[in-house]
Amino acid sequence: MAETTLLKAEERKDTGKSFARAVRKEGKIPCIVYGDDKEPLSVSVSSKETLKLYNTGKMLSQLIDVEVLNGEKFKAISKDIQLHPVKGNIIHIDFLRLGANSRISVEVSVAFLNEEESPGIKAGGVLNISRYTVELDCPATDIPMGVEVDLTGLEIGDTIHLSDIKLPEGIVSAITERDITVASIAAPKTEEEMDALDAAESDKPEGTEEDSESEEDSDSDTTEESEEKE
Repeated sequence: MAETTLLKAEERKDTGKSFARAVRKEGKIPCIVYGDDKEPLSVSVSSKETLKLYNTGKMLSQLIDVEVLNGEKFKAISKDIQLHPVKGNIIHIDFLRLGANSRISVEVSVAFLNEEESPGIKAGGVLNISRYTVELDCPATDIPMGVEVDLTGLEIGDTIHLSDIKLPEGIVSAITERDITVASIAAPKTEEEMDALDAAESDKPEGTEEDSESEEDSDSDTTEESEEKE
């Protein structure tokens, strides 16, 4: 099941763009906590500690124990992380406060096992992955680290759907209107198909220096306009 990490937070009485900028200058990130039928709470968290968590790539699916300096402590999950459009650093976070019986939709990673036990892959077939993550509906306190797809016995032409994957008890697909295709075992491409792909790749126009400079100018303009969502 998903790990839990601790983030210490400081309640913010003041809000607004100018105050948010002052918070960032102190090496902190302004945040909003909402949910669980409670009033929204404005807090700030350490940029350094939060960046460590963000760099793990699990911040949007990992439970967080938020401990406010006034003594309040609760579980939450990151629902929206706003990044600076040029620098890439975190400038604002929305946290969803989770009650004891809460359920939540999260994306978790998909791992593919036992390729060597797939007759289709042994015969030259190709594993075509449609989904590297899947969205699951789970209890807030029981989020899986990921799901595993066993490729044992799969032949060329076989397709793996989310319904084929054994999920932990109480966890279901967050998408109910269709059965998601996760991967398939495709026949190997012929020499003619490979030649056609190579030809199409060589025909693609290369980017120009002017295009690159134009993108840099656009990023610079965007930086001036980017502000926090408060």
